[in-house]
Amino acid sequence: MKRSVNSQTRVSIIIIFILFGAFLLTLSGCSFLGSKAHKNIIYAKASGKIPDQQLNIFEPNKPKSPKDVLIFIHGGNWNSGKKSQYSLIGRNWTKKDIVYVIIDYPLSPVATYKEMAEYSAKSVKWVKENIQNYGGNPERIFISGHSAGGQLAALISIDDQYFQKLEMANPIKGLILIDAAGLDMYGYLLEEKFSNDNTYLKTFTTDQKVWKDASPLYHLHKVMPPITIFRGGKTYPSIVSSNEKFIKAMQEFAPETAYEILKGKKHIPMITQFFNPWNKRYSQIHHFMESVDSKGSIVKN
Repeated sequence: MKRSVNSQTRVSIIIIFILFGAFLLTLSGCSFLGSKAHKNIIYAKASGKIPDQQLNIFEPNKPKSPKDVLIFIHGGNWNSGKKSQYSLIGRNWTKKDIVYVIIDYPLSPVATYKEMAEYSAKSVKWVKENIQNYGGNPERIFISGHSAGGQLAALISIDDQYFQKLEMANPIKGLILIDAAGLDMYGYLLEEKFSNDNTYLKTFTTDQKVWKDASPLYHLHKVMPPITIFRGGKTYPSIVSSNEKFIKAMQEFAPETAYEILKGKKHIPMITQFFNPWNKRYSQIHHFMESVDSKGSIVKN
């Protein structure tokens, strides 16, 4: 998960070029007229040092019935990234008859990982209470995340404290992890032995108990939403390690959990592949969502 400033700059440039290319590709293959975008909707008002938090909604045009909802939490090392970078993915999902929600959340060093998770849960609560106004089914909410966003999505899906604090039952019907980072922050930070001024320790503190609390690996239990996991075959070693630990631990609780390793895929291409509207992952995720019943269980064909 180590990443330099120059590396982050290269990632931004790559995303810009891919976005432009995918934009032209999508224009040639399908029209944006089949969807509506609702941008910069406030889901949580400013509080102290944390400003208003917003989300974008992409809905199919004139849905005949309420559609499944997929919330996306972006990555960026817990200290960068924004929802506007992923609008094309939102447009693509509407072509699959999905209402797609992309959230922003407060970033480090302004926020700790726990505040990020709390705001992510607040966004889900807002979606639960309001998505029917945008063509979505509030009883069919799924969540996904890439990189750091995968850690946040997994944490609020698995650790009951976040929705308990909001005085609501966990509304998440299924979790999709896309090259998720931080599934075992405890193990990672113990191994790396960073100095106290390291960027990760600004997010996760120097307290080992906090590291464990931040790690979805240590919150697994029997009553979790169904999970499907995608990992890049050439991603960062720390992501390989934590994903392998996670899927191994899942065998005790949900041995049917799907885990696919995409050969040759590095970390950033694991999310930029979704700029292509014909990417196979769309149908795989859609199938996963359709396989989850009203009780949050996988229905086997």
